[in-house]
Amino acid sequence: MPTKNLKNILNTFTKEQLVKHIIELDKKYKSVQEYHHVFVNNDIDGVLSKYKKQIQNEFYPARGLPKMRLSVARKAITEAKKLGLPDEAMADLMLFYVETGVEFTNDFGDIDEAFYSSMETMYLRALELMNKAGVLNKFETRAKEIVDNTMNIGWGFHDTLGDYFFQFY
Repeated sequence: MPTKNLKNILNTFTKEQLVKHIIELDKKYKSVQEYHHVFVNNDIDGVLSKYKKQIQNEFYPARGLPKMRLSVARKAITEAKKLGLPDEAMADLMLFYVETGVEFTNDFGDIDEAFYSSMETMYLRALELMNKAGVLNKFETRAKEIVDNTMNIGWGFHDTLGDYFFQFY
């Protein structure tokens, strides 16, 4: 339903009907509960921690072998974005994704080109977001450490991340 139509319908509701509708949404959808939790409590750190754990678990699970499902790790970032987190928090989460991928590669050896492409894309998106939010300086050390930690990784990964880094710093 287009937003305009929804707005017209909601404008016909009484305050009590709106409150009831919002509570029903909150009970029915976990994502709405999370959104309300962030909105009401401003619990950005708690939400970041949750999604960082999801990313970490794909590479370094508490039990068993790594699944390394990049789609699951990227989904954590997508879900966090839907909650309306500030750009700075999203940049932090995106860098964490790349840091974890780089650490995994250094621990277990080269992966494949698709893996590195995903990391490169996320790194560039993080830099662009930091630039837009005006927080590049806050993340400079982490962004540089990522590049430094890719020195011995193949597929031109180090060179690409280095190029991206020097586009912004």
